[in-house]
Parts: sequence; structure tokens; C-alpha cells
Amino acid sequence: MKKLLLALVYTAAALGANPSAGAAADRTEIEALRDGDMKKLIVLPERRAVSQVPFQLADGAGEATLGDYRGKVVLLNFWATWCAPCRKEMPQLSALQTDLGGESFEVLTIATGRNSPAGIQKFLGEIGVDNLPRHQDPKQALAREMAVIGLPVTVLIDADGMEVARLIGDADWNSDSARAIITAVIGTDS
Repeated sequence: MKKLLLALVYTAAALGANPSAGAAADRTEIEALRDGDMKKLIVLPERRAVSQVPFQLADGAGEATLGDYRGKVVLLNFWATWCAPCRKEMPQLSALQTDLGGESFEVLTIATGRNSPAGIQKFLGEIGVDNLPRHQDPKQALAREMAVIGLPVTVLIDADGMEVARLIGDADWNSDSARAIITAVIGTDS
């Protein structure tokens, strides 16, 4: 019930999103591809710009913003080492990155809140994930700016740097439905 309420609140907030040409057709196509866990995917009525609050790159390599990923479709996953559903979801995100990741698409994982670099490495090592970034949002500034309440939250961002959809809670991101949705967004941005 709590997740449903959060989804409704988020959807209502999204109604104030920035309009863009062609977004309605994309929305209809994405909604038609939702099946299984992807039924929880909230497709925005209109795309909206993502936050440009910086986050920390892995291994102290500096900072980045979501704007640095323009030109590529991004599946942004907010997670934490203490999050049990994240433990279940990460291997699926890893498989998705292995199969679809490249010049047109990337799974971007950001540990939000108190997650030590050593704890992140341990967490990913225990579940056998070695191909996802270990970036951090230690003060939850990016998460807060993007209205992330609870974890995990996954945001689908098109190549223009606009949020297209979001899913609150865990999901099977390695499913046929998830792959079809992502492939459709990549196709519209090609």
C-alpha cells in the first residue's frame, strides 16, 4: 500500500513535467510493453529533465552529474548496501548491462546514503556483480532532488537527459519486458 501511495504521489508530481514533442507516442509504446514486474513502471505523462546535482564517482575519481551521460539511454538505480531487495535486483541489473550495455545504453548504479566504499565492494562481491559502477550519493543530495523515497528506485532516462519512467521497489530488470522497454527507448533515441 505504501509503494502504491508513493507511486501515486510521484505520478501526480510528474504532471508538472516539461513537455516534449513526440513523448505521447513513446509513452504509449512503453506502456504497451509493460508486463510482469514492469507493470509497476510509472511512465511519465511527459518527459522531464533530471537533476544535475553531482554524485561521487567510484574509487575517489571525482564527481559527475547525470548530464555527463547525455547521448546515452541510462537506467539509473538508487540502492544501498543495507537494502535486501537491492541484493536481489543487482544481479538482474548486471545481466542487463552485460547484454545491452555499450555506446547507446548503460546501467548506472548509485549507492545513496551511508555506504562505505569497502561495504559497497563487499556487497557486490558477495552477489557476484563486477560490471556495475560503485558510485555514491553519500548525503542523498541527488536522491532527494530526484524525489527518491525508499529503495530501490530505478529511473529510465532517455539520451536527451530526460526522465521517461521510474519504478519504485525491486523488479526483474532482466525480463523480456524490461529489455523490450529499454530497447524501444534506445530505438527512439537512435
